[in-house]
Formats: sequence, structure tokens, C-alpha cells
Amino acid sequence: MRDNLQPLAEVEPFYADGEWVSAEGAELIDVFDPATEQLLTRVPQASEAEVDRAVAAAKAAFDDRRWSGMSPHDRSRILNRVADIIEERVEELAILETRDNGKPIERSRADTLSSARTFRYYAGAPSRLGGSVVPVDGGEHHVYTTYEPVGVAAIILPWNFPIMTGSFKLAPALAAGCPVVIKPAEQTPLTMLRIAAICAEAGVPTGVVNVVTGDGRVGAQLTTHPDIAKVSFTGSTEVGRKVMTAATGDFKRLTLELGGKSPNIVFDDADLDAVVLTAMRASFGHSGQMCTAGSRLLVQRSILEEMTKRLADAVRQVRMGDGLAGGITVGPLVSEEQRQQVLGYIEKGVAEGAELVVGGGVPEGDGFYVEPTLFSGVRNDMTIAREEIFGPVVGIIPFDDEDEAIAIANDTNYGLAAGVWTNNLSRAHRMGQRLRAGTVWVNTYNIFDPALSFGGLRDSGIGRDLGEDALKGFCEPKSVVIAL
Repeated sequence: MRDNLQPLAEVEPFYADGEWVSAEGAELIDVFDPATEQLLTRVPQASEAEVDRAVAAAKAAFDDRRWSGMSPHDRSRILNRVADIIEERVEELAILETRDNGKPIERSRADTLSSARTFRYYAGAPSRLGGSVVPVDGGEHHVYTTYEPVGVAAIILPWNFPIMTGSFKLAPALAAGCPVVIKPAEQTPLTMLRIAAICAEAGVPTGVVNVVTGDGRVGAQLTTHPDIAKVSFTGSTEVGRKVMTAATGDFKRLTLELGGKSPNIVFDDADLDAVVLTAMRASFGHSGQMCTAGSRLLVQRSILEEMTKRLADAVRQVRMGDGLAGGITVGPLVSEEQRQQVLGYIEKGVAEGAELVVGGGVPEGDGFYVEPTLFSGVRNDMTIAREEIFGPVVGIIPFDDEDEAIAIANDTNYGLAAGVWTNNLSRAHRMGQRLRAGTVWVNTYNIFDPALSFGGLRDSGIGRDLGEDALKGFCEPKSVVIAL
């Protein structure tokens, strides 16, 4: 596949107020192919004035209701057309996502199709955003509620799932009637620029969708901008705290989908073949660069020896390589900086007494690779059990019974997701109730759907992406009381 790749433009312009802006003379940010370490293209660092222009365009679109004032049926038709075009160009978008991010091409195809499904789901939302009539007295007043778009929304994206996470936020924002300014991660800006073009092609009016490229300076300006009413951010907990602090000055509405250190809990009555297969995906899918990665693998002590052997054998068979090659599970990490961070965690794991069973090294050749890595003998107070590694590293933590599993699983600052493996139906429901996480998967892992809200507790953030919760997160409720 790599032999037939088309070169990208020397500089990829950003999109503001219906125009593609090259920002001549601007500082440029290099965008690399993680599998080859070669320069793909460059994007401009948007200046303060250019960010202001994008926000002003979105504010003008909000004030004159050029999008929210359309009939719900027309907005639905346009959002469905966005989904159509994404589906028509799934291979083109998926290849670009893999070149930009490094993930296996199969994962990029799935992410792109998920993006189309998300737009399709929210295409029906403009007609279902209804309020209610509220009886408050004996008929002296007519009282009803409505949902209105909150205003201009800033969408700040991570580098691990650029097109999918972007669609998780953009689709409900548009369905609610909000114009947006999107800041993709500087490492992976390319597919969201294509989504902006698709929105324009589908008929989204000028000024409603704007994408500005740049580093954290752009995100910082958006989070404090007086004309931004809502910030939806996905990224690290550390940066999420800064976003939350910056947004408090004028009480911006917030959705923060942050880090995770998810427990994946295996009881001795589980289907171990299914456990091992899914644990490889939960731990090493997208090279472990997932906020939901099941990187704390809790295994009941009665099957610890067997599971350790099974897992070690499985990890040795995980295919690592160029995501465009096909059939790859672990591609490169997104950057050299990220690789060094992951290697630092592996060193800490060894230093703190965990047993390195498989992996831990770096293969020869180009690309930001780290071998799939399995630790055993991990304690829940070790750094590799406490902090989000964001790489292909998983640690086995033993437990004796259900109560101990719950105690270990909930002993974390995070609360994004959890997995449970058991054939005991009562235990499955008990674990679902007792685990402190936004999503609990039982005998499966990493299942998402546009209709299913996703988000976390504690250091994993506030608010929800997807589902009706995300839609309402881009709305302000209003009550109207009329004396009769």
C-alpha cells in the first residue's frame, strides 16, 4: 500500500470562515509519519488574530442563526450527507489517518466508519430536541421547556483517535445548532481538516465549522476566549485541569474526557480463551494509546499461573509493524516523545520490582516502536499501576476474591472504564454496580455506539460524549412561563 501513496501538500492550510488559510509567513509545525519518521507535511501555527477570526466567524453564524435557524429537516439532511461522504471516502480517510497517526489500517477504517455512524445518529437529533409542557398550577399558567444551542463551542482534540473523537464531538454540537472552532492535536491534524471540507461540501453554512491548527497556545486561547460558550476537550488529566481552570473565569460549559487506568478483571470461572484474545485488544490495540486501555489486568490467584503463561504466549505472537501493511496489532507510537515516555514507565516497572515477562524493548529500524510488554507480579501501588502509560504495556495484578478485586479496581484516581470476565450472572451484576467507572464491560471490552454515552468519574473527567447526554451538553434548557 505504501508504494502507491500520494504526496501531501507542502503546507496544509487550516479552515476559517469558509476559507483555507495558509497563513503566509507563519510558524510551521512538522507532521511526521510515525512508521517511517519521515516528514508528511507542515501545518501553520494559527496566530491569536487568526484564532479570533475563526471564533468571530462562528459567533456571527450563531448570532444570525444561519445554522440553528434552518429547519430541523434541512439540518438532518445535511448531517446525513456528511455521513454519506465519509462512507464514500472511507479508504482515503483511513489511509490518511494511519499515515498521520500510525495506527493499523483496519483500526483506521473502523474509526472512520464509526465517525459516519455518529453523524448518522445525530442527523436525527434536530427533530427530537423537544422540550415538555409542565403543569405547575390549576391552569393559570402555560409552562413549557425548550433546548437551545449553548453558543459557540470549542472542540479540542487528542492525537490518538483524531477522526473518531472529532466526530464524537462535532456531530452532537452541530445537531444541537452550535457553530464550532476545532483545534486538532498538532501531531495529527489532517483528517479533521478533511472533515471540515466534507462539512462544507455537504452544505454546512460558512462560519459554522472552523478548524485552526497549532499547539497548546491555540487551545489556551480558545478556553479563555470570551465568545466561546462551551469547551469540549479530550486529552490528558493534567491538561484537562488547566482547561477547567481557564474556563472558570466566565463559567464556560465543559465536557472533559480525560485519562484512565482501567481494570480488566478476570475471575476463575471465565472463558479464558475469550479473555486472552480480548485482553490483547484491550491492552495493545492502537499500541495501547487508548484512554480505556485495560492496562491493569486483575487475575484471580487460582488461575494466575495458567493465565500468566497464556498471556505471555499471546503477547509473543502480537504482530508489530507499519500500520499500512495490514494484519498489524501494534503499530508505532505517535512520536518519539511518546516512545520515550513509555520506555520510562517500563524502566520504573522493573525498578519497582515488577517482573518483565515479555517485551520492553525497541526493535531495530525506523519508526517510533515499542515492543508489546507484559509485566507480572505488579502491585497496585506501583507507578505502572497508578499512572496512565499510553503505550503497549500491561501488568498482571493478582487477587483472591470479589471483594479484593473491587478494592484494587477502585483504588485509583481514575474512573473511566472497567472490564469483568465471569460466567456468574449474579457476580456480573454485582461488579457492574460496585465498580466506580463510567462504563463497565462484561465479557467484552471497548464496545462503543453513538447512542451510548461515554465518559468518566474523578480524574477521568466530567460530562459525556455520545448519546443524548452529549447532545444535551451542547444545549441550554430554558423554561417559559405564560400567564393565562
